[in-house]
Amino acid sequence: MLAEDRRARMLKFINNHKSAKVNQLTAKFNISGSTVRRDLEKLEEQDLISRTHGGAVAKEGNAIEPSFMEKENENDSCKVVIAKKAAKLVNNGDTIILDAGTTTTKLAKQLNRFEDLTIVTNAINIALKLVDTAHEIIIPGGNLKKRTLALVGPATEDYLAGLHADKVFLGANGVDLEAGITTPDLVEANVKKRMADKAKEVIVLADYSKFNAITLVKVLEIEQVDKLVTDNNLSQELVQQFSARVELL
Repeated sequence: MLAEDRRARMLKFINNHKSAKVNQLTAKFNISGSTVRRDLEKLEEQDLISRTHGGAVAKEGNAIEPSFMEKENENDSCKVVIAKKAAKLVNNGDTIILDAGTTTTKLAKQLNRFEDLTIVTNAINIALKLVDTAHEIIIPGGNLKKRTLALVGPATEDYLAGLHADKVFLGANGVDLEAGITTPDLVEANVKKRMADKAKEVIVLADYSKFNAITLVKVLEIEQVDKLVTDNNLSQELVQQFSARVELL
């Protein structure tokens, strides 16, 4: 098991149980105590757990990744603004990839005015919203992650590997200058990485609450993003910092 995968599973175990001892984790993952302690140190550096004497406890608010329904109305007006801005980057005839997520769902609602788009999405809800449009809709196979309504896993990644797109619109749970674009889930991160690999232009959609936040798995470095679309609630300091590294809209 890769270290990144192991830490993701370890984090899930700690969050589900609220806490865990080193000896529990050594038995659960069949690894040494020193490896457990290194993994816990890494998770604490990412502000995902708090280490205690002999173990770790879950960080408040990290226990369960919010579901699509729980996130749908968070910062709703910001997401609408972002979606309208992102829609201006679409041209008729484009092949675009829409990542699963609440902000990309808002973007999907802006696409009715376009003609002749080819839209690839791993989000079941986005595909359903686009059923009555004239666009060609492509849905990769995979396993359905019910909390986020996303198709994920090796089958999804393999399908995406054979495609080529003009633009990809990615959601994010964390946007940080050093940690890059991050997400809490390893399997979703792998799908996002594959989507980014298959597009000529990588566009990340993130409202102000995602900035300076870091979640478990890195998807992209900031320099791998072509455009970062956000709302107007960022401080001037953050605007300057990010504009020096990426095209910020």
